[in-house]
Amino acid sequence: MLSEMPINIGKLSKENTDKEILRVGMIAELDAINLYEQLAAATDNEDLKEILLDIAREEKTHVGEFQALLLTMDKQQVEELEAGKEEVEEELGK
Repeated sequence: MLSEMPINIGKLSKENTDKEILRVGMIAELDAINLYEQLAAATDNEDLKEILLDIAREEKTHVGEFQALLLTMDKQQVEELEAGKEEVEEELGK
C-alpha cells in the first residue's frame, strides 16, 4: 500500500465510512508489519533486526486496536470471524 488509499472514502455511504476507515487502517498496519518483518529478515545487523521486529510487534497491536473497534461497529464481521474460526477448527480436527 505504501501510503496510497485503496478506495475513495468520499464515495462511501455515511453508514460505511467509519468501518472502511478502520479497514484501511488495518491494511496499512498489515502492510507495515510485512515490510518491517521482511526488512528484518534481510539484515544481518542484530540491532537493526531487533528494532524492526519490535516496531512490527507494535503494528500488530495497532491492527488489534482497529479490529476491536471495527467489531463494535460491524456485527456481520463478528459473525464471519467466528465462522472462519470454526471452519479452521473443523479442518484441523480441533
